[in-house]
Amino acid sequence: MAAAPNLLHSDVPDHKRYFFTHLGLTERLLERCLGEALSAGGEFADLYFEAVTSMSLGMDEGIVKTAAQGISVGCGIRVLSGERTGFAYTDDLSPDRLLKAARTAALIANGPQTQRVQGFTETATPSLYPVAGGTADAEVAAKLKLIERANKAARDFDPRITQVRASINDELRRILIAASDGTFASDTQPLARLNVSVIAKDEINTARGTSGGGGRITLDFFTGEKSPEHYAREAARTAILQLGAIAAPAGEMEVVLGPGWPGVLLHEAVGHGLEADFNRKKTSAFAGLIGQKVASPKVTVVDNGKMPGRRGSLNVDDEGNATQETVLIENGILRGYLSDKLSSRLMNMPNTGSGRRESYQAIPMPRMTNTYMLNGDDLPSDIIRSVKRGLYAVNFGGGQVDITSGKFVFTASEAYLIEDGVVTAPVKGATLIGNGPEALKYVSMVGNDLALDEGVGTCGKAGQSVPVGVGMPTTKLDRMTVGGTGH
Repeated sequence: MAAAPNLLHSDVPDHKRYFFTHLGLTERLLERCLGEALSAGGEFADLYFEAVTSMSLGMDEGIVKTAAQGISVGCGIRVLSGERTGFAYTDDLSPDRLLKAARTAALIANGPQTQRVQGFTETATPSLYPVAGGTADAEVAAKLKLIERANKAARDFDPRITQVRASINDELRRILIAASDGTFASDTQPLARLNVSVIAKDEINTARGTSGGGGRITLDFFTGEKSPEHYAREAARTAILQLGAIAAPAGEMEVVLGPGWPGVLLHEAVGHGLEADFNRKKTSAFAGLIGQKVASPKVTVVDNGKMPGRRGSLNVDDEGNATQETVLIENGILRGYLSDKLSSRLMNMPNTGSGRRESYQAIPMPRMTNTYMLNGDDLPSDIIRSVKRGLYAVNFGGGQVDITSGKFVFTASEAYLIEDGVVTAPVKGATLIGNGPEALKYVSMVGNDLALDEGVGTCGKAGQSVPVGVGMPTTKLDRMTVGGTGH
């Protein structure tokens, strides 16, 4: 087996040297572990090393009530044999423990085929985000100042704001992937998010508002347009707006989705159904539909892991492949699925660099990165004017989706009535109910104002959570069921 790239030279970036110089790995140890992983038969094996430092600070009622710092180090070892997966992990990177974990994974996935370990070929690491100087390197005092500013701005917004919570969470994740097919890749991934949550009260009502943002950024990100004051005022504005909102109407009506975060509906109702593992198992509503019409001709949906600084972006995925921009739906036609190495091999389809895992303790699976609908040709103002009576959903809270059927239910956290082409009263308690594949067929107008979310998305699947991004332009659906208690 060819030796791994020499990672001990001083001119090699730290994220490529870290596990060798700081944690004692060697090229020979990687070779031995992969050999051991394939010792009971198997078609493929990989090693996923991870070291994470994290910090969180939280302020409630003007007092810092939570402060935590964490360090996590470990390795996950996977062996594939047909559709069987053997997996073991360890938080001890000593040679004995690594080799024991490799043997355990091998025995779980033992099979008739044996694949030799190939020589490593290093994957070039792009530079989509800073590999040094992320928020994890910043002083605690600087982070504390940010949440203090958010707390003050929210309270100053309106005397009806009675409670404010502000927090900042950040991490620096270093990864190294080595695999029997020759894959060798590494990355350092910063991630930060500032959140503000408020409660507003008047004589009759109580309302909540939240806002936040971030990405794969340095702390300087919060000194610009997206300042603590920006998020605090947005959270307070939303809460105050809800105090005067009327009950949402119920029934089938025209719905306009605002730009940005409403793309979470696209993510849940459509995106998960386009992940290859669900389609390989025939449990997705989109299974077997590549090349067929699944949406309005105005709908084009992409997943793009290559956007600089975005929360869902990655230089390389968690299997060591460079991420890419993947067209999922083009002018209403289903073009493909998001795949990882396993799905790519079993389904004989391209690998889209979508293999992601929550940590070294979890196996990778096909996951979204930044998923959004592309711009159309309509002016947002024309879209609103075209609605006789309907709902304008600007922001969303929670939601649920059934992957197999495509059915979804979403709660709108900020929405308004549209009456005779004019946005009028804010409403509360609005839910959108529908079927993802069906809903997209009713898209009749798509705006030219594509926006991405602020950088707050976290996606759950099979018990694993990973950071993601969503987005869309202003979009009109001619028919959708709205749940509410009004008239």
